[in-house]
Amino acid sequence: MLQKEYRICMPLTVEEYRIGQLYMISKHSHEQSDRGEGVEVVQNEPYEDPTHGQGQFTEKRVYLNSKLPSWARAVVPKIFYVTEKAWNYYPFTITEYTCSFLPKFSIHIETKYEDNKGCNDNIFDTELKDQEREVCFIDIAYDEIPERYYKESEDLRYFKSEKTSRGILQEGWRDTQEPIMCSYKLVTVKFEVWGLQTRVEQFIHKVVRDILLLGHRQAFAWVDEWIDMTLDDVRDYEKQMHEKTNIKVCHEQQEQSTTNPSSLDDIEIHDRAST
Repeated sequence: MLQKEYRICMPLTVEEYRIGQLYMISKHSHEQSDRGEGVEVVQNEPYEDPTHGQGQFTEKRVYLNSKLPSWARAVVPKIFYVTEKAWNYYPFTITEYTCSFLPKFSIHIETKYEDNKGCNDNIFDTELKDQEREVCFIDIAYDEIPERYYKESEDLRYFKSEKTSRGILQEGWRDTQEPIMCSYKLVTVKFEVWGLQTRVEQFIHKVVRDILLLGHRQAFAWVDEWIDMTLDDVRDYEKQMHEKTNIKVCHEQQEQSTTNPSSLDDIEIHDRAST
């Protein structure tokens, strides 16, 4: 098991980011859903928890075969997906990732949002119970992003919001920015396979960090698109994007499995897409 705490500050309030997060996830998922890969939404509905109250439960399938390193692609099916289950009790969320093909693999993420600059060292005291973990700050403007994800329009060193007048983010912006909030994410990765555990868990944390950096950059870079939305507005947008993304992913999966139904997974996807 490898556990890290990530802290990502943004020039937003926690209340604003409630809308921005939903918008960013929906748009990002649609953008990434190409060549039969990306995110298929299986379930998205209200959920009530006796401890956390009213929330939203979402289940997704994340198809990512081509995004795996070569040593991993060699041992997984042609059509490979990870199941994501998320419980959103904003400003607290729980997200879990599992894979039926890899029963000893899991990612567990607990997220808390606060209006501060990432200075709360005790935010996960109840969950950690004195466990040690590495704390990693992610700078959405100045941390290096993988080249394949870079877009000039999303470079926050040069971006200024027309509607909020926030930005350009100068070096050291977290010390002077108002408003400011922080996403605190406690990420636990498990891959309990002898000989591969350390390598895989470190690789997964690198992927998680890149995704967190990209997603939070995009949430602010797209702020002028969502800042005027209400919660009902963004839920409607979310529903529309889920439908478009599912059609996009399932169509490509159907084509792939029709061409070469190489496994039971392929056949299952083909039947589901046809239905």
